[in-house]
Amino acid sequence: MVRFWREGMGLSERRACSLIGLDRSTHRYQRRADRNGELRQRLRELAEQRRRFGYRRLHVLLCRDGYAVNKKRIQRLYRQEGLSLRGRRRKKRIAGLRVVLPRPVAANQRWSMDFMSDALADGRRFRLLNVVDDWTRECLAIEVGRSLTGRNVIAVLDRVALRRGYPAAIVTDNGPEFCSRVVDEWAHRRGIRLQFIRPGKPVENAFIESFNGKCRDECLNERLFITIEQARSATETWRLDYNRIRPHSALGNLAPEDYANRTRVRNPEPTKLRLSLVEK
Repeated sequence: MVRFWREGMGLSERRACSLIGLDRSTHRYQRRADRNGELRQRLRELAEQRRRFGYRRLHVLLCRDGYAVNKKRIQRLYRQEGLSLRGRRRKKRIAGLRVVLPRPVAANQRWSMDFMSDALADGRRFRLLNVVDDWTRECLAIEVGRSLTGRNVIAVLDRVALRRGYPAAIVTDNGPEFCSRVVDEWAHRRGIRLQFIRPGKPVENAFIESFNGKCRDECLNERLFITIEQARSATETWRLDYNRIRPHSALGNLAPEDYANRTRVRNPEPTKLRLSLVEK
């Protein structure tokens, strides 16, 4: 319109802008080059690699890459690029009295374990046994199999204990594998207290339930497994990534292994005592 008034009627820029109510600085504005081009590209790459990560965890990964950017800028670019995740609405439940378990204060003080299930591409079901350290939030093991019994449970726990020792307590639900005689005798010989939650109260085993949700959302739902060996390989790869790279909000956005190493350096004496007890 300004060009029409100036070229067709011979008006000045000031007069033409005043006729249509346009500020002259707006008329003279020249679009600047996008200074966030490289940042947008890296954000899209990370979002493609980790499709279930929101902008907060992607911001942590960008900071690890050396980008000194504010979280609000990442949120704005995240929305502009159309990367926002679809929210999953939870079913409303009746609020009840919660039983808050005492928090552990050191690694190996308390573990949590639970079963999950999934299916191969041909419909055959398989199960996963997840074991988590409640203090460091490390995933100690993900055992995948068509059928997992109580003997499989103690075999997995013994394998984990070879590299880090036995815990003082293990929190589980009331599944038949955990309540079996072989698991009870094994725990008695090792001096481990089995702590069973109340039936129908998974919130009392919140650490492993939270981990199960992440495993389902970021690993199982993102892949289609053809064979059981492929499922074992994929879950183990994801477990290592979870422990070494994935930022955990409850740990100050540190990976679980980084948090465990920092607490181990900060409190060396309890670690030495724990290792000496395992050797004995």
